[in-house]
Amino acid sequence: MSTEGLLAYCRPGFEPELAAELGERAAAAGFHGYARAERNTGYVQFLGVEDGAALSRALPWSTLIFARQKLRLFADLPDMDPKDRIAPIMDALGGRGRHGEVWVEHPDSDEGKQLAGLARALGNALRPALRQRGLVTDKDDPRLPRLHVLMLAGNHALLGSADPKDASPWPLGVPRLRAHADAPSRSALKLEEALMCLLTDKEREEFLKPGMNAADLGAAPGGWSWVLARRHIRVAAIDNGPLAQSALDTGVIEHIRADGFRWQPPKPLDWMVCDMVESPAKVADRMATWFREGWCKRAIFNLKLPMKKRWDETRDCLQHFVDHAGRPLTLRAKQLYHDREEITVYAG
Repeated sequence: MSTEGLLAYCRPGFEPELAAELGERAAAAGFHGYARAERNTGYVQFLGVEDGAALSRALPWSTLIFARQKLRLFADLPDMDPKDRIAPIMDALGGRGRHGEVWVEHPDSDEGKQLAGLARALGNALRPALRQRGLVTDKDDPRLPRLHVLMLAGNHALLGSADPKDASPWPLGVPRLRAHADAPSRSALKLEEALMCLLTDKEREEFLKPGMNAADLGAAPGGWSWVLARRHIRVAAIDNGPLAQSALDTGVIEHIRADGFRWQPPKPLDWMVCDMVESPAKVADRMATWFREGWCKRAIFNLKLPMKKRWDETRDCLQHFVDHAGRPLTLRAKQLYHDREEITVYAG
């Protein structure tokens, strides 16, 4: 069944937040539609628009906070014959030109993960069939749209198309990072993912140079400080709690026992990072103070979200930060894979 709209993946449980974000941002861009979402499914559809391509251009993936992946939705196939799932997919692709790659996926939900084996097997059968018909290039071509087949059940799939320059480069929108044995905590993965997802390759090269100076507010046990130290950045780790020995052993982390909400640096720093457990409004206000006072050039910080009205809180806290930072800033925010009830923000 042909359809027009967007298909976006998210962290299971955050479908209402993604639906609210898509609805508000689509309306602001002049598009009228509606979100179809069910909690804990791991995806949201935004439907009822006349021009899905125009809507997709109006909502770049990089600006969507709760979307791990964004696709242009073009077909809903609810009654596939399990004996021949390929034929209806081919029919739906008719007249849509060639794709440069095929990803067959499943939602990142408890129910969706049970379809992992089916998605893998279907992908292995679908790729050569589509290539034989000329619907997909013989070799992966990142210059062409990427076909996504999202399996919702053994007989139900959604088809979407991704512009590789306007979509996550990882299946399911999830970068694969390996935990380091000597990392002080698993929270180190959050900062590693943030540096990977919120900065470009050029920015990482330019903004994360050995010898730079940083502060880590609420540092204990030192996971975020340790990530920066691995890049040979000198870190003032601010926390009244203890740091892990592996953080101290880096030789470039200075532990300062102080309150992260009160401490201020004696001179401007290249970076400030913050993963303090506090209300998002309080954190956003303190982060704005750091920029308004010129204490840092760039920052990455987390906003811990409440249980209700999380999109409203996200929007309002980010707006407060922008309004009170005292200078124009590049702002990027995402709910990362290693985040939980929070989002991660880059400002600089």
